[in-house]
Amino acid sequence: RTTMKSLRFISAEAFVSNAEFARKSLGAVAHDLFPLLFKASYLLEQGEVIHDLVENWPLFDFNIGKLLGATLDYKEDLSHRTCSVCLESCLTGLRDYVLNQSSPYMKKLKVVNLTGIKDVEVQFCKCKKAMGRWARTQLLSKLCSELLVYLQQAQCNPGTFEISINVLIDLFVTERNYELVVQALLKKCSCPLKICCVAFRSDNLTLQKFFYIIKLTDPSLLRKLEIVHNVHLEMEHLEMLFNSIHFPLLMSLTLPARTFNVRRFTATDEQMLTNIGEKMGEMTQLTELSMSFSILTGRIQKLLSPLKTPLKMLDVSNCSLNHADMAFLANSFHANHLEALDLSGHDIPELYPSTFFKLLSHCSSVLRSLTLEDCNIQDTHVNMLILGLSPCQKLQEFKFIGNPLSSQALKHLFTFLCELPMLKNLEFPVPRDCYPIGITYPIDDASVCRFDHQKYERVAEELNLILLQANREDVKASTPLFGSYDAAVQETNNELGAYLIKSFKETLEKFTTSFNKMS
Repeated sequence: RTTMKSLRFISAEAFVSNAEFARKSLGAVAHDLFPLLFKASYLLEQGEVIHDLVENWPLFDFNIGKLLGATLDYKEDLSHRTCSVCLESCLTGLRDYVLNQSSPYMKKLKVVNLTGIKDVEVQFCKCKKAMGRWARTQLLSKLCSELLVYLQQAQCNPGTFEISINVLIDLFVTERNYELVVQALLKKCSCPLKICCVAFRSDNLTLQKFFYIIKLTDPSLLRKLEIVHNVHLEMEHLEMLFNSIHFPLLMSLTLPARTFNVRRFTATDEQMLTNIGEKMGEMTQLTELSMSFSILTGRIQKLLSPLKTPLKMLDVSNCSLNHADMAFLANSFHANHLEALDLSGHDIPELYPSTFFKLLSHCSSVLRSLTLEDCNIQDTHVNMLILGLSPCQKLQEFKFIGNPLSSQALKHLFTFLCELPMLKNLEFPVPRDCYPIGITYPIDDASVCRFDHQKYERVAEELNLILLQANREDVKASTPLFGSYDAAVQETNNELGAYLIKSFKETLEKFTTSFNKMS
C-alpha cells in the first residue's frame, strides 16, 4: 500500500536525494520548508542531510514525533522508524547546532522533543538497524558530556554559553549506561543541551543507584515511571520513595514483580500499604498502573480506593486476586474508564465469572485492550465470553494465549471477533488438540513448544481464512509463545541475561558454602 505524496513532498525528496547539492543549498532554503525537508530526508535515510538540517534548525522547537507524524504533504507516520542512521544524525546535528559558530542571534531553538518516537518490532528502514530507547539515552548522555568537555577546552564564541535548549526524552537506564547518564544529569546546569526526563525506565540497577538517579531526573517533571525486572524494590522501599520524592505530574506507574506480598504481612505492613495508597491518591494525574506478579489478595481496595482520578490502564496480572478484589474493581469508579485491562493468571471462570462480566460490561464502552492469558478459559466458556465481549465495540487488542481452547472453539471465537470493528491485534493460544493428551494448564516453559507444529499451522491458516473471508485483513493474529514483543527487553536482553546468570551463580555458590558448612 503506497501513501499519496503531495507535489511539495515529491520536490522535497528530489532536493534531498542529492545529499551534496542539498547540503550546499540549505542556506538559501526558506525556514518554513525545514520540517518538510526533514521528513523527506528521514524517509530516504539521508543521514548527512538530516545532520545539516538539525545543525542549522531555524525554528523555536524541534518535535520529532510531529515532524515524522502524518502531515498534509505525506500522511504516512514515520515515528515508528527508529532508524539508527537517521537518529544518530539527528542527535549529532543537535550537538553541532550548539558548536556552529554562526551568530547566536540566528539560534532560536529552545525545545527539542524526542519523546514521540515509537519502538516497534519490525523496522522498515533500509539499514534495518534500530536505535532503541536505551541507545538513545546512551548517545544523548555521551554527546552532552562531550559537548561540555569541548566547550571547556576550545575557544568558543561567548554566545555559545548562552544557548539553552531543553531536550525532552524518555530515559532508559541500566547498570551499563548508569554512570554516563548520571554525569550528564549532574552537569545539566552547565550544558547548553539540558536533558529533561519525561519518562524514566530502570532495569538491572541496585536500589541505591536507582534512588540516586531518580532524584537527579527532576521528578517534578516525570510523567511515566517504570521500575522493572532486576530492580529489587519491595513495599518498604516504595513507601520510602513516595515519602522522599513527590511526583505531581506522574500519569503512569509500573512496579517490578514481587513489590507486594500480602502472605507475609504484619500489622506494620498493613499500615505501610495504607500509606502507599494515600501517597498514590496525592498523584492526581495518575491514570495507568501496572503491578503484575505481586501477591495482592484482598488488598486491591486498600491500594486503589484513595485514588481521586479514575484509572484508564490497570495491569494486575498474576496478582492472586480474590472475589473481594474483583468485586471492588467491578463496582469502583475506575470500571467505567478502563481502556486497557490485564487480568492474566487468574482462573476467571472458576473464581468470579459473574463479577468479571460485570466489570467487563462497565468498561465495555471505552475498552481498547484486554489481556486474559492463562485464565483457564475453556470451550464451555466461549459463548459466555462472546456475550461479554459483544458490547466492546472499541476493542483494538485481545490477548488470550495460554488458555485450554480447542481448534473448534477458536474458530467459533474468531467468527465473532471479526464483528468487532476496531480490532487490530489478536494473540491466540496453540489449540489444546495440538498438544499431547493429558497436558495440564498452565503449561510450563519446558512443555510449551511440545505441540504438533504442522497441525497448528493448518489451524492458524483456517483462522486467518476466517478473517480474510470477513474482509478483516487489517487484523493481525499471532501466537507469541513466550509473550508479546517488548522493545526495551529486546534491546537489553544481553545485559539482563548476563545479570541472571551472575545471580544464579552467586546463589549456587551461597548454597554450596552453606552445604559445606553443614557437612
